[in-house]
Amino acid sequence: MFNEMSQRRYCHRHLLSLLQKHRHCRRAIQQIHSHFLVMNIEHLGPNALWNSLIKHYSVSAFPQDAVFLFKFLKNQSYPVSFDSFSYSYLMKASANMRRADIGAQLHCLSTKVGFHYHVHVQTAAVNMYVDCGCLADAKNVFDEMPERNLVTWNVLMTGFIKWGEIEFARSVFDEMPEKNVVSWSGLIDGYTRTNRFHEALSLFQKMVVHEGIKPTEVTLLAVFPSIWNIGCLEFCQMIHAYGEKSGLNVLDVRVMNCLIDAYARCGSIENAWRTFEDIADERKNLVSWTSIISGFAMHGMATEALDLYSRMENRGVRPNSITFLSLLHACSHGGLVNKGLEFYRKMVDYYGITPAIKHHGTLIDMLGRAGRLEEAEKIAQGIPSDIGNVVVWRTLLGACSSHGNVEIGKRVTRKIMELEREYGGDYVLLSNIFSAAGRFADSERVRMMMDEQNASKLPGITLSNCRDR
Repeated sequence: MFNEMSQRRYCHRHLLSLLQKHRHCRRAIQQIHSHFLVMNIEHLGPNALWNSLIKHYSVSAFPQDAVFLFKFLKNQSYPVSFDSFSYSYLMKASANMRRADIGAQLHCLSTKVGFHYHVHVQTAAVNMYVDCGCLADAKNVFDEMPERNLVTWNVLMTGFIKWGEIEFARSVFDEMPEKNVVSWSGLIDGYTRTNRFHEALSLFQKMVVHEGIKPTEVTLLAVFPSIWNIGCLEFCQMIHAYGEKSGLNVLDVRVMNCLIDAYARCGSIENAWRTFEDIADERKNLVSWTSIISGFAMHGMATEALDLYSRMENRGVRPNSITFLSLLHACSHGGLVNKGLEFYRKMVDYYGITPAIKHHGTLIDMLGRAGRLEEAEKIAQGIPSDIGNVVVWRTLLGACSSHGNVEIGKRVTRKIMELEREYGGDYVLLSNIFSAAGRFADSERVRMMMDEQNASKLPGITLSNCRDR
């Protein structure tokens, strides 16, 4: 009897170990599942085995398998007794399926069997509803919970953020009886995602300075876009210093990569370069190389960008579409047209990367700046219709205006009119092209056409970085 129990415990541990080892392989999980079914369900053992199987199905690419297993087990002559973990995993499966209807049924069933006071099950229900976009249902469950923990509050708040309801998220944040770094990081990320950059930085400062909460790498990654959108070099330097002091710069190369990007966008390519050089060679990844190449391109340093690309290739790092987009930008602003065309061909022919609309647009801009308008027009005409847009044609029209090419300007304008007639700037550019060529009657005719179409021209604005004086 003792030996039988010992063997059974060993079998259970072995099966759990196999599930953990092969948790990302559906076929392996199904084979273990089949082994379960061959065994006698009545004597299979603790819920941990079934819960582990349900859990792995729920977080896999096929979460519906967790629900199928649950239904199968409930219909057995010797039904399995499901616990709080079972229902939590099943609601996670419903969330991953985006099936609020199934999740609601499971929620009702969990309440019926006595888990309506269970904080983990109810938190899983809140999470399921927010993941499925049922925010009112999530708030109702939250409000009816007799007990909530910090995870419950964070789930509701980040759920509102996920669906763009930043004001509701802020109200939840303000009502929280306690907050941790996850709470602060989530709201900072929400402000950043909704382009409320000053509020994101203000909240970050309050978290660090007033509340004394140490940011994690997740917090830093959330706040970086706000830093570079505002162009606040001082904030970037402060984050850099904190990362050095806390060791995050060494622990997570993503922080260093974001620092490179942030310094470049804030106008300090020197600091961006020093940050790149501070990364050990074995830790530099594709994002590291692409970030500094993009930084040099942004600052018009085409030669440096191309030299970095050569170093990257010599290290055996394979470029991606973003790397080539940065190289094309560098060549465009540096006047290196033939080199840019060479990179474009290399991207397509050697690396097999399909150009996106941004690659086409940058190539047209590069050729247009150099006055090679016929080549630019051919590229614009060859863009697949499923990715083409009016922006690339406007780029070409701007080049026609700069170089005073009337004939191509007329053809490009006709193409733009096929796509969009309401933007007054297109008419103004063509009118200016005619005026520069001395064709004033044609210029006036285009202006009259703009008035007839009620085409709007956006008013000019001035952006300034205001500081206290």
